[in-house]
Amino acid sequence: MTTITLTQSAVKRVRDMVAKRDSGIGLRIGVVKSGCSGYSYALDYADAVAANDMIIEQDDVKVVVDKDSLPLLEGMILDFVKEGLNQSFKFRNPNVTSECGCGESFSVTK
Repeated sequence: MTTITLTQSAVKRVRDMVAKRDSGIGLRIGVVKSGCSGYSYALDYADAVAANDMIIEQDDVKVVVDKDSLPLLEGMILDFVKEGLNQSFKFRNPNVTSECGCGESFSVTK
């Protein structure tokens, strides 16, 4: 079983986002080939679950992840942080071996 954990701040943010949108089942997290380091994270609303998806539930919040992305996200902690006027999701992924200078993409050795 793949383990992706959300901090309480991330749980609250996802819950608020889905409630405000008034549709969907949760948050979709994936990994796509992109950027100068190889991969980047993809976030979107999850409106449906496909046959190739896994649902992770934490504190009544659902995160949908496609099975191709799972090995790259194993052990990841998703956080939501506010820094001054900025706020964003932060990915603490133990599989990342390097990141590009701008922080938009990453590489892994799996």
